[in-house]
Order: sequence, then C-alpha cells, then structure tokens
Amino acid sequence: MEVFAGRSPGSAEHWSAGSPRRRRTSLLDPRSVAGQVLLLQIAVVVLLVVTAVAAIMLQAARDALREGRRASVVAAQSFASAPGVAGAMRGPDPTAVLQPRTEAARKRSGLDFVVAMNTQGIRYTYPYPSEIGKKFVGTIGPALRGETVVEQAGGPPLPTGRGTAVQAVVPVTDARGKVVGLVSAGITVRNVAALWMPELPIALGAGAAALALAVTGTALVSRRLLRQTRGLAPGELAELYEHHEAVLHAVREGVLITDAEDRLLLANEEATRLLGLPDGVRGRPVRELDLPEPVQRLLASPEPVDDAVHLAGDRLLAVNKRPTYPGTGRRGSVVTLRDTTELAALTGRAEVARQRLNLLYDAGVGVGTTLDVERTAQELADVAVPRFADLVTVDLLDAVLRGWEPTAEGWRHLRRAAIAGERRKVPAYPLGEVIDLSPLAPQTRTLQEGHGLLEADLRKAPGWRDQDPERARQALECGLRSLVAVPLRARGVPLGVASFYRRREAKPFEADDLSFAEELAARAAVAIDNARRFTREHAMAVTLQRSLLPRGQPEQDALEVAWRYLPAEGGVGGDWFDVIPLPGARVALVMGDVVGRGLHAAATMGRLRTAVHNFATLDLPVDEVLGNLDDLVVRMDNEEGAADAAEGLEGEGVTGATCLYAVYDSVTGACTMARAGHPEPVLVRPDGTVVCPGVPASAPLGLGGYPFETAELSLPEGSQLLLYTDGLVEDRVQDIDVGMERLRRALDGSGDRTPEETCRTVIDALRPVHSADDIALLAARTRRFPPSRVAEWDVPADPALVPAARARCRETLLAWGLEETGFTTELILSELVTNAIRYGSPPVTVRLLRGRCLTCEVSDGSSTSPRLRRAATTDEGGRGLFLVAQFAQRWGTRYTSRGKVIWTEQQLHDGAVSAAGHTPVDFLLEQFDDLEP
Repeated sequence: MEVFAGRSPGSAEHWSAGSPRRRRTSLLDPRSVAGQVLLLQIAVVVLLVVTAVAAIMLQAARDALREGRRASVVAAQSFASAPGVAGAMRGPDPTAVLQPRTEAARKRSGLDFVVAMNTQGIRYTYPYPSEIGKKFVGTIGPALRGETVVEQAGGPPLPTGRGTAVQAVVPVTDARGKVVGLVSAGITVRNVAALWMPELPIALGAGAAALALAVTGTALVSRRLLRQTRGLAPGELAELYEHHEAVLHAVREGVLITDAEDRLLLANEEATRLLGLPDGVRGRPVRELDLPEPVQRLLASPEPVDDAVHLAGDRLLAVNKRPTYPGTGRRGSVVTLRDTTELAALTGRAEVARQRLNLLYDAGVGVGTTLDVERTAQELADVAVPRFADLVTVDLLDAVLRGWEPTAEGWRHLRRAAIAGERRKVPAYPLGEVIDLSPLAPQTRTLQEGHGLLEADLRKAPGWRDQDPERARQALECGLRSLVAVPLRARGVPLGVASFYRRREAKPFEADDLSFAEELAARAAVAIDNARRFTREHAMAVTLQRSLLPRGQPEQDALEVAWRYLPAEGGVGGDWFDVIPLPGARVALVMGDVVGRGLHAAATMGRLRTAVHNFATLDLPVDEVLGNLDDLVVRMDNEEGAADAAEGLEGEGVTGATCLYAVYDSVTGACTMARAGHPEPVLVRPDGTVVCPGVPASAPLGLGGYPFETAELSLPEGSQLLLYTDGLVEDRVQDIDVGMERLRRALDGSGDRTPEETCRTVIDALRPVHSADDIALLAARTRRFPPSRVAEWDVPADPALVPAARARCRETLLAWGLEETGFTTELILSELVTNAIRYGSPPVTVRLLRGRCLTCEVSDGSSTSPRLRRAATTDEGGRGLFLVAQFAQRWGTRYTSRGKVIWTEQQLHDGAVSAAGHTPVDFLLEQFDDLEP
C-alpha cells in the first residue's frame, strides 16, 4: 500500500507548507514513522497469534491425552469386569474365547488395542495374531496387586501403526477377588493428537483476522499521519523544526502569529524586543499585552496590512500583516515588524560602503595608468581627495623613485613624491623635499610595524608633533584633526608611506577608515612597485642601448651631421643609427630598426650595428651590405628559435628588421643608397626644396632570398639628407602618410639650417606627447672635397714608368706643402703601382687626396686582391705590402664595377705625416740585412 508524499529535503519546495509532496513513500518503509509502527504492530500480532495457537495446541493435547487415558481405563475395566472373562482366562484355551471379544471391544470403543494376558504378562489376545503369546510391553506389577496402571509405552505394531501408546492395565479377578489375569486397553499418541487438530484452524483463523485488522488499522493511522506531516520523515520533521527555530531567532524582523480568537501563538525574540513583551505571553489575548493602541488595533483587525508605519515607544515600526491560512476558511494572522530607525542607520552604513567600493574601483582604474613612479603616487593622492581625506601626502624612499630596490636603511629619509588636497591652507613639505622622519613619528612606526596607524586626535599624538613641532602647530591651527598613516608595501618590501588627513569639519577617522586606507594603499603599492621595476628595467635597457649607439661624431670631412635618439615611454626598442668614415673621403650613413622591444631588441640592434661596421670596413657595395645583413638576421632568428625550442620555451627570435644604408662620396658628390623595408629618406636641397629621392623599397631584413635595389644620387654641396625611423612619422593614431606630410612642412625652407637646427625643428614639430615607439633621427649636410686637394692621373702599364709616377707624386706633395712625407709616400706609391702593373690589368690610375689624412689610391682593372705576408730572407719579393703596412696607418682594398682600388691612409699632424718608429733608411736596411749568422 502506498501514499503520495512531497519532494526530497533538498528540493526548493521541500519546506513549503502548501506545496504538494510528489515522493511515493511505502508504509513498510522502515525509515518512516508509519512504517516502523506498522512493522511493530505486525510483530506483536504475529507473536500473540503464535503464542495463542501454541497455548491452544498444548491445552488441546493435554485434554486429549487426559481423555485418552480415561477412555483406556474405562475400556480396560469394562472388559475386565465383563461376564465370562475371568472364567475364560482359567479355561483351557483363553485365546479362542477372548480374541473375538477383545477385537469386538476394540472396535466398539474406538481404541487402538484391547489385550488380555495372564498374570505373567503373556498376551492371550492382540489385534495381530502373530503377537499372541508374546510378552506384554508395559508395567503390570501394580495391576497384579489389584491397582490400575496408566502409562505411555511402546509395543508391537498396531493396525494404526507403530508408536508410543497411552495404555491402561487393570486386573481381572474371580469371585474371591483373586487376580486371575490382566486387561490392557489403549490408544497411540498420534491418534490422541487427532482429538485436538480440529481446533487448530480456528486458532489460526483468529490470528490471521487479528493480523489483518492490525495492518488495516496501521495503514489508516499511517495515511493520516503522512497527510498531517506532509510526508516528512522524522529527521526531516526535526530538521524543519530546527530551521524554523533558527529563522525565527535569527531574522532581523519581528514575527507574531495569532489565532482566530486573537490569542498570541508565537512571538520571536525580535518581536519581543521591539514591542517590549514580557515573558509567558503565549496563548494570551492581544488586548492583554499592554501594546500601543494602534498596534493592538492592527493585530486584532482581520484586514491585511502593507508597510503600515506605527510608533512603538521610541521606535518607528513598519508593519505587514497577512492571514495564516488564506483560502481555507481558517482564521489567524502573521504579523511582521521592521524597525525603520535601525534600517535608516543600516542604509547609511550601506551607502558609506557603496561609496568606498566606488572609490576602490576608481583607484583601480585611475592609479597606475602610467609606469611613472611619481605620477602613480600623485594618482593615489588625487583619488583619495576629497572623498576620503582632505589632505593626502605620499612619501617614497629615494631608491624607489630611482627605480632601485628599496632597503630598510632608507626608511628614515623619505622624499615627498605626491601631495593633494588643501596644501595651500595646511603647511606641508613641498614636492621633492627629503623628509628626515622622527623615530616616534607615525610614518616611521608604520614602516617598522608593517601596518597602518590611526591618530584620531592629532592634538594627542606627541610622535606626530615631534616630527616638526612648528609645522605641526601651524597644521593644528589650520584645522587638521586626525591622521591615518599606512605603509606602501609590495611583495613584502616597504616602498614608502601614504598619510591621510582630515580637518576638524569632517568626521574623524575610525577603525573602518584605517582598514579602507590599508586596502587603498595596498592596491596603489602594487602599481608603484610596477612603475619602480619598469623604471629600473627601462633605465637598464636605455643604458644598454645608448652604450651601443654612437657616443660622439667620428672624424670625417664629407658630412656635417647631427642626430637625436628618443626612447619610447613603454621601453626601449631596437632603433639605431651610425656614421662610419670610409676611405677615399667617403662616409656611410646607417639607420635601422629591429622589430620588438626591450633588452632583446637592444641586444639584437647591437649585433646588427657591429655587423654593419664590419661590412663597411670591408668596403662592400651598398646592396651587398644589406644582403649580408639579411643573411645574418635569418641566421640569428633560426639560432634563437632552435635554442628556445630545445629549452621548451617560446622563441622570441629577431622576427625581422629594417635598415637604410647610404654611402656618400664627397669627391664626386655621389650618394648610393638602398633600403630594406625602411622609410624613405628625405632630401632638402640647398634652395630649401623638400623631396623624397625615390630610393626603391626592398623587403625587410630577415625574409631571405630577396635582392636589394640601389639608387645613386648626385647631391649638390649643402644638401641635407634626413634619415629616421618610423616612430617619428607613424603611431597608433597617425598614419604614416600624415606623418610624412607633417615632416615635409617642418622641413620647408630649411636649406640654410644646420643639421643641429634641423633635428631640433623636426623633433619639436613631430614628437608625440606620449611616445609609443623609439625615435631616431639623423641629419647630414653634404660637403664637397676641394678639387685643389685632389690629384689624379693614369699610369701606363709599364714597370719602367714607375719612377715617373713617383716624380709626379713628389711634385704634388711639394705643391701641398707635404715635403716631409715625400719619401714615405713615394715608397708606398711605388709598391702599389708596381703591384698593379705586375699583377693587375689596365687601366692603372693613381689618386692622392689631402684631407684629415693623406690618402693614396691605386686602382686597376683586376679583381685580384693582394695579400700581406712576411717574406723569408731568401725571397726576392713579397716585402712590398709589408712595407706599405708599416708606413701607412691603414690600408685596404675595395672593389668597384671596373676592378679594385688599393688605398692607404697616412695620418697628418700639423701638415706632416706622423713619424714612424724607425727612419725610412734604417728600416729598409733592417729589412734587407742578412739575418743568417
């Protein structure tokens, strides 16, 4: 049998009094009260029925046994006293006479046997003739004395079967009373049980009826119990009661329940407190509770009430009233009371909490917008004024402002980093001033103890006044009232102190304000520490990058140059530039940009700048320099990617670079340029016209396999060539075309400006407020090598004409006033011309250039480069280049489209070549002396 119950306790409708139960609960469920009662009743009924049946069976068996004994005695005595029995036993054949009579008596009496025997116990009769003449099984002694014996004994088989029999033994006497024989009559025990078996169905039927009645009654009781308890188990009922008690006692609203007669059935603790109810009010009528008349009338009224406000003592109560059992016809009410006076105070605290949450949100958004330490500190001060404090100061360790790691040694000396609020009305340390803190000052204590300190009344804060008595006196006169000092800590390291002040017009700081100030300072400290670490890393990166950039202008005569380098605010990049003097009054200009930022980009830039220097030293053509750089970038990218992959890291790689390489020849005025993904240079002609020279654009470095196109320009003297990186003309909000137009406008009419003035003008016009990328700018104004300092002539390919070349050189040096250099220069020229005629191919040309140094160049049509070696003493030749290397400061080879040029440079000091360690004659003698012993 089943009934329907509600949902499990975990469901949302479990505690709803009006929601139907949907769980099916069996009456035999041992977890339910009804099931337990039913099982108990079934057990009791079964026990009673079994006991009753057993008792009936025992009683019936006892009665049947008694009846069997009586019947056996009566039958035996009747047969023993029958006429003729005694005479038959004395006759010659007792069996023939008594056997028919005993069988007839047995059948008439319904007994199992009637046996006649002599005094020795030898049977005369028996239902089975085969047993006649055998010894009787039983007790015959008392019967021989004239007594009657009743007993249970076994014997031979009977017509009803074998088994224990209830038998009676009586004596047979003659007329004189002498025992002449014995008669035994009896019945087996199994046949005795047949006497009481008809009573067993009655007992069992009565037990079954009682059990059915118990189950039916229990089912009815269980159904009613389930309906009244809404299908809840005992544990659920107990849990519901506990929850009911917990809610009533914990809820911040008063709850009253009244019945139809307006008696108070329930009042929780909050209702007792709000109405001032005495103890023992349960069950009393509302009118006897001494309540205010409006409240009493409201409780007695059957009408529902919504948020009715009534005065109860000094409390303003908001009252709501609803019927207890709506729609059932049962009367009763539930009344809730809410103290609006406390609600107003709670609403005020909630508003304060909301404002502080908004302030924390604003601090999270407004503090740390930049990676500047001082700016972040000022943002902290600004966000707290005036919503939390009237005056806020932020003092940081000097190491923090410099980007260094803070130490405890600097706690006593803080620098004022930010101030906000009424600093004009209140005397305070100015920005940037170093503050020597007193050991008793709240700021010192908060740094040492690691938590904030609250001074609710600064007049009672001797430590604060001892810091600067005169300034403290003026601050108190200006109205300062309370202080909260909290440490600025990040990663467990103190960075400084934030001090929040309030004037006497505001509410003094409390413990909640201290907790809020610590939370605000903790958030700001993280931003300050991030800015400090960025400052340190930025300074390191800038230092590295500046160390890799040119420190000063190299000595050269071809160009007048000036440059600017501005690192980005978010970290240095890979921008670089260079001015590399080349032999032959030439200069190489380089401008490059490595993709990426930080130390990796700066280090890559240094490697590329070194590579450009090496390629320039080899005097390679412009396109070959870029080609070699492209191969280097590809190789660097592959090496770094393979190394990072082997270490399980995400490879940064070079990811590419841009470069512009230009070589200017001041003798001819020719400038050869090529660019690999770099912005096109800008040319300012002497008349102020601004043009782009049209250098073909090639692929950036690092792609590999692409050729680089060159452009050759003829630059008039006084032209300015402007090289720059994309940070100057392009950013996130400005397209490169707009930047180029702004650059052209800034350069208009600047033909007569010096390179320094040009750099200043361009930077002032185009520098962004917040630079997101590095800016590199190089301005170079061309000069032409004076023709009077150039001597050039052809030499026929005949060794016999070498003396004529030396003579022509001597005449040129004499005209230039360099007579003292004649011997050395003639020796160098002689060796170079001889090698060109002997090992090169026509035409052979000699060129002398007098500038900062004396340059001697010999060109021929061969591409075979000479090699320096030290000749043995037995060699006839091989000493020419060795002599050239000893007398010249530098020498080298560069290839041209028509062959090669061997050049040497001799440093000039005050118009003369610097002296060598040996005189020329002595040096030559040393070279040709026989060193053999």
